[in-house]
Amino acid sequence: MSEDNLAHYRQEIRAKALGFQGLSSYPHPWLMPDFWQFPTGSMGLGPISAIYQARFMRYLEHRGLMQPQPRKVWGVFGDGEMDEPESLAALSLASREKLDNLVFVINCNLQRLDGPVRGNGHIVDELETIFGGAGWNVIKLLWGSDWDPLFARDLNGELVDALNRTVDGQLQTFAAHDGAFNREHFFGQNPALQAIGATLTDEEIDRLKRGGHDLRKIYAAYHAAHHHQGAPTVILAQTKKGFGMGAAGQGKMTTHQQKKLELQDLLEFRDRFKLPLSDEQIDRLEFYKPAPDSPEMRYLQERRSTLGGFLPQRIDTGTTLAVPALSSHAQFALEANGKEMSTTMALVRVMGNLLKDQHLGKHVVPIVADEARTFGMANLFRQVGIYSAQGQLYEPEDIGSILSYREAKDGQILEEGISEAGAISSWTAAATSYAVHGLPMLPFYIYYSMFGFQRIGDLIWAAADQRSRGFLIGATSGRTTLGGEGLQHQDGSSHLVAATVPNCVSYDPAYAYELAVIVDEGMQRMLARNEDVFYYVTVTNENEAQPSMPEGIRDGILRGLYCVSPCQQPQVRLLGAGPLLKEAMAAADLLESAFSVRTEVWSVTSFSELARDGIACERKHRLQQSMEEAWVTRQLGGSDAPVIAVSDYVRAVPESIRAYVPARYVTLGTDGFGRSDTRASLRDFFEVDAKWIAYAALCEVYAGKKTSAEMRAIAARLALDLDKPLASTL
Repeated sequence: MSEDNLAHYRQEIRAKALGFQGLSSYPHPWLMPDFWQFPTGSMGLGPISAIYQARFMRYLEHRGLMQPQPRKVWGVFGDGEMDEPESLAALSLASREKLDNLVFVINCNLQRLDGPVRGNGHIVDELETIFGGAGWNVIKLLWGSDWDPLFARDLNGELVDALNRTVDGQLQTFAAHDGAFNREHFFGQNPALQAIGATLTDEEIDRLKRGGHDLRKIYAAYHAAHHHQGAPTVILAQTKKGFGMGAAGQGKMTTHQQKKLELQDLLEFRDRFKLPLSDEQIDRLEFYKPAPDSPEMRYLQERRSTLGGFLPQRIDTGTTLAVPALSSHAQFALEANGKEMSTTMALVRVMGNLLKDQHLGKHVVPIVADEARTFGMANLFRQVGIYSAQGQLYEPEDIGSILSYREAKDGQILEEGISEAGAISSWTAAATSYAVHGLPMLPFYIYYSMFGFQRIGDLIWAAADQRSRGFLIGATSGRTTLGGEGLQHQDGSSHLVAATVPNCVSYDPAYAYELAVIVDEGMQRMLARNEDVFYYVTVTNENEAQPSMPEGIRDGILRGLYCVSPCQQPQVRLLGAGPLLKEAMAAADLLESAFSVRTEVWSVTSFSELARDGIACERKHRLQQSMEEAWVTRQLGGSDAPVIAVSDYVRAVPESIRAYVPARYVTLGTDGFGRSDTRASLRDFFEVDAKWIAYAALCEVYAGKKTSAEMRAIAARLALDLDKPLASTL
């Protein structure tokens, strides 16, 4: 890290303009791809991510993809951060799988932003109980070496008792004051303590270190953690927040908000740590760096060389993987010939075939959070096995079944139980293996789509920051397609959130061949071309007759829009997405048979890709006077017939392309809470079934031509209730 980059901390845009990298406020691999390896800006995500990174190392070793080695995952976190649920969520997994390649260092400075972490208690004792109870090796690093002579004089235990009685809030107060204050208020509690304190000057009391600031004690703790076997280790290091900042910030409630130090504060900091800088150098804010031939620099260089290089460092070796021909694993989808299947089943079949591929198969990582049978993945249990560090020590109840539950030490499926946070952390570990281990992997995490971006969106955002590559599969998706499950399970918003993640490429395919093409392109981009993107693809459990793939539509599938039912001089055009494409097709049949309205139908595989393309073309036109039109504008530009778009997601999803549709545009979506009912009832409730689509089309076709009474008559003919409440208000 150069001085120029350090001088441009939190000035990344300005630094780039001057030819420097700058330094981001927190570790962000997206912003500094050669430096930061893991993003830890969001409290609580680091601990669970560290656990699953350590676990994935063992997974690779047990599967023979990586040789066992003494590498460890070190996670450095704060005591206040441990209040985040994700911080403690996977502690038992780490101990259960004996992850002695994992070390947590928790900085117990006893403070959050606003006040003490446990003002009336002891956070170190609390964390010792939690980690110890979860089976971790606990090392407490509480008091520095300069306390050792004091403890030696504490013949009757008064000092130890006083420290045990002093709650964290009071310890913070002691940290914020000088030696004279601590002599009076701590050592002055009784004659025994006064006698111990009398052996020290006020300055020596002020300089008494807590364990986390004592280099010898730190070394001893790290050495013990490094050599411990059979369990993960946590080091509880007690420190002072703002250590060395003196009156400007040490132990202060406002330390976190302290963005700069005044000159006098800087001078005191220099004196406190005996830095060889003059007053003038301090005034100029010069950095201190020992000379290249100094003993300190020689030592540092030698140690880093011995230990394998500088840290932080993120290395992308650029390793690529060959992607098998599309026909080798998805011919069944390309030539479906009307065979009935759901897109979920098509996805599982594609994944199963990829697992069999001689070259790519071992790199595929199926991940599930206790719903494999729901998604039709049970056949993979026997095919590739479920990973277990212990193997299988029991005879499963269904051992005689071809779908029996088979665990194995070299199993390939990561079955994470009922933990979406754990499953996405496993996915991220696999999706970043190309940089962390120099070994590209292809993870497929398949889950209830409602429990993805809505439930673990912060972890997905962190995965995006980390330049993850893989597939997130939102199964049982759509507000009206997951019949019977109801409000908590029916997803109508994930594509809206996915569109906000810059490197997430999201699709909502209707047909198996669309899905196959999307997965193929995703593999090409992530494995063959090493693009830092990941894919979010929604699939459903609704069986329907699957058509074969027509010629010449691959580009349209990937761009987000293509015509599935062309029409000469259409009076209206219907855009159907995902599971509601068939409702659009049915609406077209209804319009033509009952009302003689010429109708054209288009499949929208991705509103978000269409919107991004539109934004890019719009900007290019504005800045460079480019005449290039957005894909959706070009495709729909041959007619001025009105366009009706329908999605199984909230209307904001199809609304995202309104600016680029060159005709009157109406959107239908599923805004509101879900219900437990049949698909037909749900689609009528949200006004997205064939009849409601047809009526919306007729409103546009007959605009200015039919009276209100005539339109009501048409609605009655279609058995539609025009007076029913808006679904989103119920």
